[in-house]
Amino acid sequence: MFIGGHVSAAGGISLAYGRAKEIGGNAVQIFSASPRVWTRKDIAQSEIDRCLQFQKELGITKTVIHAIYLVNLASDNKELVEKSRNCIEFDLRVDAALHGSGVVVHVGSHQGKGFEAVFDQLVHEIKIILSNTPENSTFLIENSAGQNGKIASDLSEIRRLIDAVGSPRLGWCLDTCHAFCAGYELENSLNSPLSHQPPLTPPSEGGESKNVIEEIDRLQLWDTLKVVHVNDSRDSFDSGRDRHENIGEGSIGDDVFRSFFSHEKIRTLPLIIEVPGIDHKSGPDKENIERVKRLM
Repeated sequence: MFIGGHVSAAGGISLAYGRAKEIGGNAVQIFSASPRVWTRKDIAQSEIDRCLQFQKELGITKTVIHAIYLVNLASDNKELVEKSRNCIEFDLRVDAALHGSGVVVHVGSHQGKGFEAVFDQLVHEIKIILSNTPENSTFLIENSAGQNGKIASDLSEIRRLIDAVGSPRLGWCLDTCHAFCAGYELENSLNSPLSHQPPLTPPSEGGESKNVIEEIDRLQLWDTLKVVHVNDSRDSFDSGRDRHENIGEGSIGDDVFRSFFSHEKIRTLPLIIEVPGIDHKSGPDKENIERVKRLM
């Protein structure tokens, strides 16, 4: 089992490994540089070497990079797209250097135009990014909650992008909070004792909800799923909002998480928590990691 949290890389990315160990993780997620600015500075080889050393010494076997939230590959602003492309390419080079598990990317918002209107542009930009970056790096599209036109709230959009780009270096990351708030039940309905019971998550008003396990099966997305973000939700099912909560303190519920984790494939992937922390200010902590472990 690989489990960890998104931790600070302040002072140098190598310091993130000690922070991950302190909260009981054997996996880690970081920003490769400040998430608030576009500027990037090459990381010294000595710092990369320290990261590789700490991976071995501390047993942090999975490293995930998260792209900055400023990225929007679907924008009609050419300067914004170029900045987004450059930042993702930087992250992919770091991913390769660290022998990482991939770069998780919120690919952007269609800004009300709809997915079809930006589909070709997204495919084009992702292909360019992959052509400019090392072969041993992986681009991971993260599913969204769907707020403000964010792309990939519908898992079929991820399937279409993966098919159109046609590269084994393109995969995806599943965020439980985002899926829940986009109207996906998280219960393992396929091979769980709960499969013959009514869903624990009630359908939203106006239609039936979808089950995330069944949709991943139907869309044949298991092989390309590389990372899971394990987050509870401050908001209700199918709310379209993206606000994370500590494990067991949100709307998803322990029984739903327990059912979700019963799927064998989920348990083999790096599980990364991105929660506010028990004090609601320090971020992922040991208690939240222990809560996840108790649910597995």
